[in-house]
Amino acid sequence: MRELTILFFVFFYSFQNLLSQEKYNISASYTDETITLDGIDNEVSWGKASMISDEFNGIIPIPENKGSQKNEIKIIYDNKFLYVFAKAYTTADKVGEPSLKRDAKTRGADAILVMFDTYSDATNAFWFESTSSGVKKDALISNGGQSSGNDIDFSWDIRFDVKTVKQDGYYSVEYRIPFSSLKFPEGSTRWKVNFYRADNVYSEFNSWTYIPKGQNGLNISYFGDLIFEKPLGSSKSPIIMIPYTNGIISKDYENKSSFSDFSFGGDAKISVGNGMNLDLTFNPDFSQVEVDDQIVNLTRFEINLPEKRQFFIQNSDLFTSLGDSRDSRAFFSRRIGVAKDIDGNTIENRIIAGLRLSGKITDNLRLGFLNMQTEQDESNKISSNNNMVLSLQQRVFSKSNINLFFINREKTGNSNFINDQEKFNRVFGLDYNLRSKNSKWSGSIFYHNSIDEIKKDDSYSTGINLLYNTKNHGVYSKIISVGEGFESDLGFIRRKGIFKQYIRYERRFWIETEKISNISITPSFRYITKPNINSLIMDRDFSASFEIDFKSLSNLGIDFSYPYTYLDSEFNITRRDGAVPIPIGGYNYPNLKISFRNNFFNEFTYFFEVGSGQFFNGTKKSIQARLGYRIEPIFQTSLNISYDKIELPKPYDTAGLWLVGPKINFTFSKKLFWSNYIQYSNIGESLGINSRLQWRFAPLSDFYLVYNDNYIASNIFAPKLRSLTFKLSYWFNL
Repeated sequence: MRELTILFFVFFYSFQNLLSQEKYNISASYTDETITLDGIDNEVSWGKASMISDEFNGIIPIPENKGSQKNEIKIIYDNKFLYVFAKAYTTADKVGEPSLKRDAKTRGADAILVMFDTYSDATNAFWFESTSSGVKKDALISNGGQSSGNDIDFSWDIRFDVKTVKQDGYYSVEYRIPFSSLKFPEGSTRWKVNFYRADNVYSEFNSWTYIPKGQNGLNISYFGDLIFEKPLGSSKSPIIMIPYTNGIISKDYENKSSFSDFSFGGDAKISVGNGMNLDLTFNPDFSQVEVDDQIVNLTRFEINLPEKRQFFIQNSDLFTSLGDSRDSRAFFSRRIGVAKDIDGNTIENRIIAGLRLSGKITDNLRLGFLNMQTEQDESNKISSNNNMVLSLQQRVFSKSNINLFFINREKTGNSNFINDQEKFNRVFGLDYNLRSKNSKWSGSIFYHNSIDEIKKDDSYSTGINLLYNTKNHGVYSKIISVGEGFESDLGFIRRKGIFKQYIRYERRFWIETEKISNISITPSFRYITKPNINSLIMDRDFSASFEIDFKSLSNLGIDFSYPYTYLDSEFNITRRDGAVPIPIGGYNYPNLKISFRNNFFNEFTYFFEVGSGQFFNGTKKSIQARLGYRIEPIFQTSLNISYDKIELPKPYDTAGLWLVGPKINFTFSKKLFWSNYIQYSNIGESLGINSRLQWRFAPLSDFYLVYNDNYIASNIFAPKLRSLTFKLSYWFNL
């Protein structure tokens, strides 16, 4: 507890060190002129608008340096729309256009990005992007945008329009964004805004505002001011209806059975006041959602994968930021709609209906409420359940917040299946999330407790973490304690009955030679014990990494780790039937990894990693590779390869574990796409094929045709399960 107390006092007083920065602002002129969306700024209103004209500030490859090419930005608005006009200068006759698909994950496009923090609270932001050919991308940024990977969600979609024009020496982008698509306070005169340029020619990513070295380039704290000429009206979002119809035919070759079904359902999005959204769903279907990437899991613990279902996306930080994302997350939305069958396999559990109310009640108070009902499955002995989450978040100080929540999973109906869940599981707790005004300090402290039908001792989860991040230094420390009796049926708990300490220090050297941008050295230490077993050491790991970022955007990494693990139960590493598990005991297994990747703007991209070292009572050699190639803009392909050669002394299992996953995508136009994903794994002797044809026949309205095929890998002429699904959905604005 002494470590917790020390971190607690550092934590609460650390936000007092604040730093001012240069002011950036742009004015938006009001107009009653009819604006024709054509990618040309030839209306009178555009001629009167104030303009940014500058080389933006560098983020990639060299932070703080000026970008190589100039950009111009202007903003005007009327009662219905916000218009943004951007001109991006270029020395190339042709700029990069990797894909024609909206929200394509392919990197390497030349694009203009616009981001709005409509409440000016540095918490959430709307992302709008267009390439030089008018390919759109939109996303939600949460948690202040402090982490590029975790805080951006491209599953979010709204209606907005873009037109582009290509000329000698530049291309222009004209956005028309409905105010009804955004949430903002009535009478607003000022938002926070930032503009970005992805420059394919010079392999740069630049920001209008200055963002210090060491900070994430999308950090909302560094946005500038957007000043409106006259106050905005209220945020009047339309009622959105998205009905769907779905059909499936499938054949199970192992059980010699067939299945067919036809269903319908839909979603509704209703605006509640200026700051709240009500999402409703009836008989939701997620058959069109992209399948997960398989992962070779050589640990003893479950892996959490990202949520891709759009119903759970907007304001998701109200639900998903509870606790610690790695070790003890109180709510994990992917638990809803899945269950274990009588053989212990994870299967889909149909959702009957659900609602989600989320957003701002006041300028400083946010609400999140989720309620979903799942169906009883007699054949698999799965009870129906009501799943509820209530979250209240109060902003304190400049950017910090306090979160109070309650989670309830409760059986409904009269089922009493053998080996079923307990009647109910409830979790409540309090989180304090720190973000200092200058973004140097961030962290959280939380305490959660669970209540079950059968009372358990030590039913708590608590922790504290703190990050100090500057130009040259990054220090991160975390302490987590999870009681043996803590349960969260709708959460993600890696393991219970542990006390974990972790510290990491990163030293950055901005040497900026002819070829190198920066070098970083990062030592870290992890220590996990079992308090209830005389503080038995379960895991201890010292690791150190050395990383070089080149100006070419390539990267070299070297990682050394020296872990110790105590197995408190036998462990079958390969999970193959008949394999002799590794016995209980303590194991040291040092290992080394070396990786290299090239410039992600290139048409041909690659990443390689090789590793070697001890592994429990044997050795492990690993190779990972990711290869990508595109023929712009219609063809994109990638290949993921993972190979682990595990050699253990007899009688334990020795194996070479393969995971191969090629993706082949065609974007025939901005409306027609064909995606193919093949996954082979020799762990489960499986070969899976997922092929999706998507026709976007109207804005955010789609027809999907999805083909799934699963084989026994040792005999590709012996299919296991085959299905063909169609889905038709239409987006109505009422």
